[in-house]
Amino acid sequence: MKRLLGLCAVGLALVVAAGPAMADSSQQQLVVIDQDTSGPGGSNIRSMLALIQSPQVKVLGIGVVTGNAWMKAETEHTLRMLELIGRRDIPVYKGAVHPLVRNRERTLAVQKFYGHIAWLGAWGGDGSNPSGFPTDPNARQKMPEGRPSISAREQDAAHFLIHAVHAHPGQVTVYAAGPLTDLALAQRIDPSFARTAKQLVVMGGSISPVTDNAEFTTSPSHEFNFWFDPEAAHIVLNAPWPKIIDTSVDISLQSKYTDKMQAAIAESDSPAAQYLAKYDTERYYMWDEIAALAWLHPDLVTRTRTLYLDTDMSHGPSYGDTLAWTQKSKPDAHEGPPAIVQMKLDRKAFDNTFIDLMRAPTPHATHPAIAGP
Repeated sequence: MKRLLGLCAVGLALVVAAGPAMADSSQQQLVVIDQDTSGPGGSNIRSMLALIQSPQVKVLGIGVVTGNAWMKAETEHTLRMLELIGRRDIPVYKGAVHPLVRNRERTLAVQKFYGHIAWLGAWGGDGSNPSGFPTDPNARQKMPEGRPSISAREQDAAHFLIHAVHAHPGQVTVYAAGPLTDLALAQRIDPSFARTAKQLVVMGGSISPVTDNAEFTTSPSHEFNFWFDPEAAHIVLNAPWPKIIDTSVDISLQSKYTDKMQAAIAESDSPAAQYLAKYDTERYYMWDEIAALAWLHPDLVTRTRTLYLDTDMSHGPSYGDTLAWTQKSKPDAHEGPPAIVQMKLDRKAFDNTFIDLMRAPTPHATHPAIAGP
């Protein structure tokens, strides 16, 4: 009896510690977000807003990983966004600062031999002036939206991910739209992590994009999230997920966030709409938003391919490029499940779905929105 009471007390403590974001999820799809959340606005933030705004979704928490910007700066943008839309109840967890193996110094050095890299993220943006980007991962960056008054949780992102899937076995979708370092660490810490989740929804990889974009006409298998941490992508893509849904460059290039979309969203007085109206200046492909919305609305995707995915880890000119095989051609050493790779987008339906979500009231807000500067 004492043992039973002790177990009950532990269970109750876990529920209380998890907070409101981990409770009362029976009517919604559960999701954990792991993202390189540069901001304000932009594809990273907009994809998180899409999940938060959807009444179909319960966001259990957000892990932040270095990618487009350094993790610490990204964390501040995420916390401030949550404040401004009135969702301070969603916990935020700091993740990996650096990739598992790749590093900035060697990456910049090898460009002299293998050619210019189109996007360096935290290590130099578009590569035109890497020295203009901070090398200190703790450097404070300008925040037009103001600095947050709330803080990230003490637990790290990898352990948060592990605890979340084990709290709801077979129910949690892992949404990963940045480099996969946090997920790889979670899988290495707990080999049961991937198989305990419901599925992996990932933005990453490039198969055979049809485009005149110079970044992909010359390097069609290159994609930033997989490239930034190839070893992490290899670990994650070879893990025993029940299911993988992948948003590739191929489908991402069929989208674009436009002034017209921004104007339509800005007509709403919802906190999410007004956040974007004030702070979103990025007009580019909607990489991560497709991953979020196509998971919730599969009919937005009109063509897919079933492929086994991995990354090139040969440390040559194609280091970090996407590898893809059919069932017939895949190597015996590949251990992960096939991915449903999205290839064709219903652009009109996608744009309308995103606009409607941003214009809608924020569901289940537990705090009132606060005014920005």
